[in-house]
Amino acid sequence: DFNYGADEYDAEGNEEPKALPEGSETMPYIDESPTMSPQLSARGQESGDGVSPTPTDGLGTGGERDAGKGLEMRKLVLSGFLASEEIYINQLEALLLPMKPLKATATTSQPVLTLQQIETIFYKIQDIYEIHKEFYDSLCPKVQQWDSNVTMGHLFQKLASQLGVYKAFVDNYKIALETAEKCSQSNYQFQKISEELKVKGPKDSKESHTSVTMEALLYKPIDRVTRSTLVLHDLLKHTPADHPDYPLLQDALRISQNFLSSINEDIDPRRTAVTTPKGETRQLVKDGFLVELSEGSRKLRHVFLFTDVLLCAKLKKTAVGKHQQYDCKWYVPLADLVFPSPEESEHCPQVHVIPDHELEDMKMKISAIKSEVQKEKANKGQSRAIERLKKKMFENEFWLLLNSPAIPFRIHNRNGKSYLFLLSSDYERSEWREAIQKLQKKDLQAFVLSSVELQVLTGSCFKLRTVHNIPVTSNKDDDESPGLYGFLHVIVHSAKGFKQSANLYCTLEVDSFGYFVSKAKTRVFRDTTEPQWNEEFEIELEGSQSLRILCYEKCYDKTKLNKDNNEIVDKIMGKGQIQLDPQAVQTKNWHMDVIEMNGIKVEFSMKFTSRDMSLKRTPSKKQTGVFGVKISVVTKRERSKVPYIVRQCIEEVEKRGIEEVGIYRISGVATDIQALKAVFDANNKDILVMLSDMDINAIAGTLKLYFRELPEPLLTDRLYPAFMEGIALSDPAAKENCMMHLLRSLPDPNLITFLFLLEHLKRVAEKEPINKMSLHNLATVFGPTLLRPSEGESKGHLTLASDIWSHDVMAQVQVLLYYLQHPPISFTELKRNTLYFSTDV
Repeated sequence: DFNYGADEYDAEGNEEPKALPEGSETMPYIDESPTMSPQLSARGQESGDGVSPTPTDGLGTGGERDAGKGLEMRKLVLSGFLASEEIYINQLEALLLPMKPLKATATTSQPVLTLQQIETIFYKIQDIYEIHKEFYDSLCPKVQQWDSNVTMGHLFQKLASQLGVYKAFVDNYKIALETAEKCSQSNYQFQKISEELKVKGPKDSKESHTSVTMEALLYKPIDRVTRSTLVLHDLLKHTPADHPDYPLLQDALRISQNFLSSINEDIDPRRTAVTTPKGETRQLVKDGFLVELSEGSRKLRHVFLFTDVLLCAKLKKTAVGKHQQYDCKWYVPLADLVFPSPEESEHCPQVHVIPDHELEDMKMKISAIKSEVQKEKANKGQSRAIERLKKKMFENEFWLLLNSPAIPFRIHNRNGKSYLFLLSSDYERSEWREAIQKLQKKDLQAFVLSSVELQVLTGSCFKLRTVHNIPVTSNKDDDESPGLYGFLHVIVHSAKGFKQSANLYCTLEVDSFGYFVSKAKTRVFRDTTEPQWNEEFEIELEGSQSLRILCYEKCYDKTKLNKDNNEIVDKIMGKGQIQLDPQAVQTKNWHMDVIEMNGIKVEFSMKFTSRDMSLKRTPSKKQTGVFGVKISVVTKRERSKVPYIVRQCIEEVEKRGIEEVGIYRISGVATDIQALKAVFDANNKDILVMLSDMDINAIAGTLKLYFRELPEPLLTDRLYPAFMEGIALSDPAAKENCMMHLLRSLPDPNLITFLFLLEHLKRVAEKEPINKMSLHNLATVFGPTLLRPSEGESKGHLTLASDIWSHDVMAQVQVLLYYLQHPPISFTELKRNTLYFSTDV
């Protein structure tokens, strides 16, 4: 698929609507994805995605066969590029065509344009045309009479050395566009010419020519540099390092990349102003997808922030081949825009929050579909089946995107109307708020847009937008990084750089399923300028690529604390983000880092455990403790029916944690959990004192860790396959019989402990209105912990980590949920009457 056509090659996998006339008005933007953007060089090298000129993929290193394959790929890359070069030359030709007649009339008594205007609009086009024509004429015969010794690096090097002409073109680009625009408004003849320039079709194409606007053609040279750089990048990849072309291509790539970074600022199309009929310059500052709560239902909107107005739009459904257009839902001039404070927003509609377990269910479904897609691909399945699965996945991810955000972001127009967005990340909410407040510092005028003005502004959104795709993972290309799956361990050490003492805490956000969510929160460090948290968190990653840290000042002012429990009233002191680079993170050791934000430096360390590693149960080497030791050994040693650690932790949670929001779901501080583990293992006298002082989430975490580290799961390896089969039965009576028979088959210590835990979890769920932990939430947390087989058992069918994960986890959650929803189960009844639970079938 080496189609470097002037309009079809798009690294995001966005199909450009094929039926558009070649390069029509929607063209002037440079795609912001890393491989397409003028920031290619700078960004690519940071993210390690191989823009550095080194041969990758083992080509050129694996002997003759690979070298041959590399040279074959070179030919493919070059043929694709040559075809697009032909299109480009035809486009430049079409642009030059009207120049001669225009010049001829310029000196007559009735000029269409003055010589000065012609010079400005067509500045440097002739030179660019000649450079590319010469390049094309030299390269074409080499590709057509291809043999493996062909060299053409010198041609690319020469092309790169002539980029100065492009610099001159870029510097003049904006004035050229404005001049062309003004001339077409004032001169009907020129308007006719510039609206329909005829571009010749490629030699072997059926189409003789296509009509393109002058505005779109003037953009082509800018676009071309990016494309040429891409091709250089691909050529290098497939050129053996000892090939004579290699150093020349390397040099050409370096020149092109430096050139791109230098002009990036000048032509960033986001900054291209939209000129309203009043002649004000209006620039797009930020845009993105947000969920709006409108008339009680959630709607996905594309929101555009211009210099002086916030515009909320939705993408219209259009017929194939038609321009995509935005439809404006509402706009608020920034001069009239205010953010209502929590107390003012009390009369605003309450946010209907979707229960966690529904969101968790949907995530499971998405993971299951993902693994089906992987299987289909591995088995070379039908593309139709894969497309169907992808469509289903997109629908599910879209539902998740729409229904998971719950943090309110309110916008109020002084002249009356209020609007409510819901975000899943406070980081994003603060980015929007800061961008708006920064613009509001300027002297802004209030205004009302006429319908035509509004139309022009909304019409420009498609061209100017910088976010092209709804943020769901199904929109990613197959070869894009899928992100990390597993557990990220983060220690938030400390922060410095605060001007005055405050009550400070941090939260951590990661992106999973395409959007960011908050995953952990440190404790509040009171009245300090140098908080020392030193707290460790284990964060589950689901396709994550970035970690964000936000630093807050805690608000204790009662008047500001709103009834709406998703309102975050604490003040963000700073925020920062880092990419999770799989290579850097996947080491056994801690990796120390600093995020700088607003003059504040937050120190943290992290390490990553992939999912298949974290699924292992490892027996403890010393059998004197309780962690990693068989439950039968522990109960026998203690002469107890239920291990002491289980009884103590449950007692403490019931005493003071049963109303704690997110109990068992929110991770406790890892260092606290490790301290408790050590005390229980040593059977220390101070256990009770320590328990009563310890943060309740750490105690809940210790209980989970105990079950997770059992050398075999509480419900045993032996019975695991039977539990999986039992839960899949559809006849209720048969299921009941089977599930009770399985409990009876458990060893006594396992069964008694399981029933003890079951009753506790039911008591926790009774407080769901306060602690937000439903039976389903608890089953999601504890199911895998109590059922996941130990290493030996699962080895047989451990395929993709994410694959076994999704399907098995769903079943493990269902097993525990079955027992949680079941009427009370008594040990004696269960044991006494084998047929007690059998039902007439």
